[in-house]
Amino acid sequence: MAFINIEIKAKCFHPEKVEAFLIGAGADFKGIDFQKDTYFKVENGRLKLRQGNIENNLIYYERSNQSGPKPSYFQLVQVKDSNILLDMLTRAIGKKIVVDKKRKIFFIENVKFHIDEVVGLGFFVEIEASNLLHPEKTEQELQAQCTAYMDALNIHEEELLQYSYSDMLMEMDLQ
Repeated sequence: MAFINIEIKAKCFHPEKVEAFLIGAGADFKGIDFQKDTYFKVENGRLKLRQGNIENNLIYYERSNQSGPKPSYFQLVQVKDSNILLDMLTRAIGKKIVVDKKRKIFFIENVKFHIDEVVGLGFFVEIEASNLLHPEKTEQELQAQCTAYMDALNIHEEELLQYSYSDMLMEMDLQ
């Protein structure tokens, strides 16, 4: 079954202020995850293996590169032995790029917040309003939640990034 995120990503110049807001809003802090996302060469969408101390998933998703809150349609499978899967997928379809980051993970109900420090890129904040655990949530409700938290965090549309970390890192490699 595919699920929906309405998500944003923005450069974060004051991660401590974002964290203070989330704590003040009663967010549930899940911890700090040191993540390695390996993207694979696929014809459609994106396929990544996330290896972390909290999250270990194989994730397929389709999302357009556009600014503003955007839908991401995804499927994920929890992975027990990520090193074997990494080796298999690398041999079968090849690696595209690897993204290393330190991620602080917070939740308020069905909305997930990330404060990311990405190697080679800096600090970012992400908001993901998802129906993964609440399939009754409509895309419109998720959009409204994402927009409300953008407003609460004083994130403006013109500050939003349209590209993924992998796209930004690949662009840096081309220059």
